[in-house]
Order: sequence, then structure tokens, then C-alpha cells
Amino acid sequence: MLFKFKSQATSDLIMLEADARRLLKIMLGDDPVKGIVLAQNLAGAMASLEAAVAQDETARRLRSEQAQAGVAPADDSQEIQLDPVRLAQRARPMINMLERCQAQDVDMVWGV
Repeated sequence: MLFKFKSQATSDLIMLEADARRLLKIMLGDDPVKGIVLAQNLAGAMASLEAAVAQDETARRLRSEQAQAGVAPADDSQEIQLDPVRLAQRARPMINMLERCQAQDVDMVWGV
């Protein structure tokens, strides 16, 4: 299934369901199928998304440094599974859309 994000400020953004749900959960804290991010809530949604991207990048950098040093994780069962595709790559189109919506003070809506 595809999610289609729309706004008057940008062209449509289409994402696969799993990626869209992940980003929506990060931005809004729940998993809505259809909805809206009001213009006054765009800054908070963007901040949540950017914080998650920063956290993902930090985890990747730490894992890379450990691998280069030859240090194995203390407990494999608690090791965080990182998606092969960075969150920054998945989130950048959404962040761009949110920035444009905020600049023009318009809502972003989505549906399935």
C-alpha cells in the first residue's frame, strides 16, 4: 500500500506504507492512517523527525567506531538492529516537504 502526502506548498510525496508509518510514528507519536499536520504543528513534527535522524546517525557512527576498533557488542541480544537504509535518507523528502509547508504556513495531509 502507498501513502500519499499532499500540501498546497509542494507536489505530492508518495511513500511505501512501512516507511510512511515509521515517519508518522516518529513525527506524531501514533500511527494514523489518514490525517493532517496543521501548520502550527509542523515545527514540532520536524523537530521530532530531525531528532530521530540524529539519534540514528549517532548509533551508526558508534557501531562503525566499534567495528573499526574490533570491539564486539557486550550483549548481542540487546544490540539495536539498524536498517540498511539510513533514516536520514528516508526522512529527507518528508523534512523538505515540512519545511516548505512551514514557509508557506499551510497544512500537510495524507491518505492511503
